[in-house]
Amino acid sequence: MHPASRALRRAVAAATTALLATAVGCAPQPEETAGDKPSGSAGATCAQGKLATETSGKLTIATDTPAYEPWFKDDKPANGEGFESAVAYAVAKELGYAKSAVVWQSVPFNKAFAPGEKTFDFDINQVSISTERKKAVDFSSGYYDVRQAVIALKDSKAAKATTLADLKGLKLGAQVGTTSLDYIEDVVKPTQQVAAYAKNDQAKSALKNGQVDAVVVDLPTAFYITAAEVTDARIVGQFENQGGTPEQFGLVLDKGSALTSCVTAAVDTLRENGTLAKLEQKWLSDAVDAPVLK
Repeated sequence: MHPASRALRRAVAAATTALLATAVGCAPQPEETAGDKPSGSAGATCAQGKLATETSGKLTIATDTPAYEPWFKDDKPANGEGFESAVAYAVAKELGYAKSAVVWQSVPFNKAFAPGEKTFDFDINQVSISTERKKAVDFSSGYYDVRQAVIALKDSKAAKATTLADLKGLKLGAQVGTTSLDYIEDVVKPTQQVAAYAKNDQAKSALKNGQVDAVVVDLPTAFYITAAEVTDARIVGQFENQGGTPEQFGLVLDKGSALTSCVTAAVDTLRENGTLAKLEQKWLSDAVDAPVLK
């Protein structure tokens, strides 16, 4: 993984938002309702390569800069490498735009879903779909279902776990009231009492101090923690989603955009034909050594 992760780019913002209890990071937020239907016009004509884009014949895609791994590779969104770069080009292809017709634009994370007219056709930047954000922008259907992940210190026994059974005898911790804690109790079902913490910061401190063998957080947060906060820890693996409506990242479009239904149809096709799953496996599992624990 790149020495600086996307989460590192947001380290200062993340600390501030944690204090203000706002939802501006990429990690799951309480108000998010990923299962809601995509917003925007439903009657757009999706003519291949001839959509009403910002620049005729071109598809303008935005993301933040720097663009970090594993979402992008080498801070170059245009190279098609990294999960979100690959997804962006797959969507473009479904819409009838070749790689040469894609134009990348730099837009800060928070500005992407702030009120106001957009200069891009869609933005891809780990933006969680939420009812609150839908007041200002449109979202496509979700292109990534956020998973839960296990973090342990690199030199620990827990770091060698490869199955759910390997986790069963460990002392595990998570923030109270989170999906992460639910996964420990309902999926892992450990033999030791689970350590529940009021805040993730307390769980991270417990991991550093050896009070727990491993902690469970969502995968995007796991990238952040291991790259910026507990650098002697690693992602042991991730869990399969277990029913219910998962937190989702969606492509961001201008409010009322005529492209929303077309972009949503493209994402839906990529999900149905298995492309999204293959890209997730390649860039968010194999590339970062975060296998699915079963």
